[in-house]
Amino acid sequence: MGAAAAGAPVAARYEAVIGIEIHVQLKTASKMFCGCSTDIKDAAPNSRTCPVCLGLPGTLPVINRRAVELVLATGIAIGATTPEFTRWDRKNYFYPDLPKGYQISQYDLPLAANGHLTFDTSDGPVTVGIRRAHLEEDTARLIHATDAAGRRVSLVDFNRSGMPLMEIVTEPDLRTGEQARRYAEELRLLLLAIGASDAAMEEGQMRVEANVSLRPVGTDAFGTRTEVKNMNSFRSVERAIAFEIERQARALGAGEVLVQETRGWDDDRGITYTMRIKEDSDDYRYFPEPDLPPLRADRAWLDAIRAGLPELPAARRARYRDELGLSAYDAAVLVGDPGATAVFEAALAAEPGLAPKAVANWVTGEYLRLAKGAGEGSGAGASGVDGAQLGRLVRLVADGAISGTNAKQVFERHALSGEPVDEIVADLGLAQISDRGALIGIIDEVLAANPGAVADVRAGKGQASGFLVGQVMKATRGQAQASVVQALLRERLGLD
Repeated sequence: MGAAAAGAPVAARYEAVIGIEIHVQLKTASKMFCGCSTDIKDAAPNSRTCPVCLGLPGTLPVINRRAVELVLATGIAIGATTPEFTRWDRKNYFYPDLPKGYQISQYDLPLAANGHLTFDTSDGPVTVGIRRAHLEEDTARLIHATDAAGRRVSLVDFNRSGMPLMEIVTEPDLRTGEQARRYAEELRLLLLAIGASDAAMEEGQMRVEANVSLRPVGTDAFGTRTEVKNMNSFRSVERAIAFEIERQARALGAGEVLVQETRGWDDDRGITYTMRIKEDSDDYRYFPEPDLPPLRADRAWLDAIRAGLPELPAARRARYRDELGLSAYDAAVLVGDPGATAVFEAALAAEPGLAPKAVANWVTGEYLRLAKGAGEGSGAGASGVDGAQLGRLVRLVADGAISGTNAKQVFERHALSGEPVDEIVADLGLAQISDRGALIGIIDEVLAANPGAVADVRAGKGQASGFLVGQVMKATRGQAQASVVQALLRERLGLD
């Protein structure tokens, strides 16, 4: 290490090396190896179980074809390769949430390998390599509680046992907490787009774990890594990794020896804490699952899956920028919310010729304001919005049939009630007034009532003109077409 590096602040002497593992619950009707329902959100504990997912002796697993297809689709979407054949393996460990004493997973022959994903950060685009995406079954859920006698007890709910999981593992290509967060957000968008998962982090459908290590700047050897768990939001992912980088840098700077361990993230305190010494893959004693046959994904099957893929988020953002002329910011906001994307696309399809920027402004503004104001997740607060109706509303504004201010009132009522835009406009009497005969009388009344402002306008004071326009708009409840009002005012004042 050179003299400059040695004298630098401790954190600046080291480079972070970060790899991300994400477990995603796949969107299937039944579990991975049995016919039990995956609809467990409000189910009573242990009510979605059978001998297979309870791990009872003598039961045999059966592969869920749809789960396999969703992993293959993910692999295609990230540019990964699929082996000629794959198999399942037993991952052996003992814990109360694993009834068989092993988990059916994949080890050396995953369904997808050597992919990549590109995403944007504050420092520009970053591409991360994706080492593998494989299928496995989820474990049961441990519930730690206090019983009626005040004793601490741990209970097991097997409803989650056997749920189909896809594990996606990156190469150690990330360097900051922000990059890790942006990667996780981009992957979630991709999974939503292809229908592989609902990926709701708050419901445990997407669980992010990070492997973090440091090495001296300018070196290639990996340092001692720490696995960080319990990050339950994208914000937590960024905060936890940033903290762990700083913690390790301080420890190394003080001459401490780091140990390979698993640490949990405490979001309230903003720190990581030791959970257990980290295992290596050898500790799991993997061996091929004898109760399941190898699986071959033939070319016709893969081609059919590829043909069924929708437009992916990165391609959609590029199209919005290059073909529709939207800014990179607008494109990112629209594509970043599936509800916003759907409304935007439907509005443009319903009203050909609309300016994409005008529609984008309504979606990124009023639509997302209502959606986020409800506090129920993406699109929930504006679930009544029909994209075609939004297109109609933007058309009315563009044609001068309704003012922008009144259009917001119409949109909010439509979002809450689902009523057609034209019916709301008629019911509220909001059609814009552009008829000269109807406006001249109102303008003359405003001029007569404000002689001081009239004198100011004739003296060249621009603010007074705006005041008079505002008075006409007030008298017409915002229904007068502003451009017509301005022209008539100049005409009545003899300024043309």
